[in-house]
Order: sequence, then C-alpha cells, then structure tokens
Amino acid sequence: MRYELHYWPTIQGRGEFVRLALEAAGADYLDVARGPEGEGQGVPAMLRFLEGPDVPHPPFAPPFLVHGQLVVGQTAAILLYLGPRLGLVAKNEAQRLWTHQLQLTIADAVAEAHDTHHPIAGSLYYEDQKPEAARRAQEFREFRVPKYLAWFESVLQRNPRGSAHLVGARLSYADLSLFQLVEGLLYAFPKAGRRALAQAPRVQALHDLVALHPRVTDYLASERRLPFSEDGIFRRYPELDA
Repeated sequence: MRYELHYWPTIQGRGEFVRLALEAAGADYLDVARGPEGEGQGVPAMLRFLEGPDVPHPPFAPPFLVHGQLVVGQTAAILLYLGPRLGLVAKNEAQRLWTHQLQLTIADAVAEAHDTHHPIAGSLYYEDQKPEAARRAQEFREFRVPKYLAWFESVLQRNPRGSAHLVGARLSYADLSLFQLVEGLLYAFPKAGRRALAQAPRVQALHDLVALHPRVTDYLASERRLPFSEDGIFRRYPELDA
C-alpha cells in the first residue's frame, strides 16, 4: 500500500525528514501536495485532512502521513511508525525507543533553528523582529549548536556497535535526520556550523556517510529534493551568522 506524504509543496521543512526516510528505503510513496489537483492531489487534498469535518483525527499541521485509513501527524511520530516498516530501526524495543528519543532531540534543535529568525512570532515577518533575531541567533550559534552537536558526538562515541551510526551498526532514520539537521545548519549558519562540526568529527563523518548512501545520493541529485530557501525552517540571513 502506497504511503501518502502531505507537506507544503515548495519547501523542505519538517517534511524533508520524512522524505529522506522514504527515499533511503526505496519506499513507494506519493508527495501529495506536489501532485496535480486534477488528479485529486495538490494542496487542496492536504487541506481536506486539516480542515475537513469528516476526519476523526485531524493533524494539527503538516507534515502528516496517510497509510490506508491511518493518519499520523508530527515528524517524530511519523518516523516512529515508518521506522520498522522501512527497515530503518532495530527490532529491539529498547533501541527503537532510543532512536525515537534521538529523533525528538533533533526536533528540538530544528525548532531552535527556526526560532533564530522568528523569535517572537511565526505570524510576523523576519524584518519585524530583526533585533530579537540577532540576539537569539547569537545564543544559538555560540551555545546551542555546539551543545547539540557535542551530544550527538558523544552518542556516536558511546555506541557499542561502533561510531558509524547513532544506533546499532545499520542506518536508521535518526542517522538520516541528523544528516538533514547538519545540512540545514550548514545552509543557514555556514560559518558557525563549520566551527561546531570541527569539534564533532564523528557527526561530520556520519553526515558524509549518509550522503554516500546510493538512494540518498540519487535523491539529493534529483528534482524531488527541493532546495533550501528563505521560506523554510533553515534560512540563510548572513547577518545572523558569524
């Protein structure tokens, strides 16, 4: 049964963490909002789940996954569902829960990255909160990014199956998500990101290893991989990097 991913059609955003898992596993999936409205796809199809009164468990916001009659919202919950079905998580319950914890921590880092350019309200333009964004970005660059990457570095170092992966000895969805976090940081904060990665060589090595995964390599070079932009979570404002 085909997976249906619902996310905004012009940005990577939080949906990209799900796309990477689906692509790396070679899953049969449909990126619904990017499809033609004439075929029952597009943004209207996504909005039906968000706004339709006949949906018993409406998602709060994209991304969400539809699989048969099941609707799963929130990136971490989607990956918790997909992980065992795509072979991107261990069968052991303790390792599955550990992978989920890693994903939730990545979600925290992503939320903080977003708040560097929208520290007051998402409903305001960046230009309406630039002084506050500058202060928030400085804290993020100098303290939070190094702290997050140092923690993931320690997770890799402590993995009893070796430091190539976050959990066990095989690729997991947490590896893919850490790759995307690093990609986003290098786009939005190239100077600060490179400095922090210089102190986290295992994180850098994992990022490079994921990029070499055959299906990931193909995906990154395809039109399915949307570019970063100043409409997504990770936004490059040079004045926020140093």
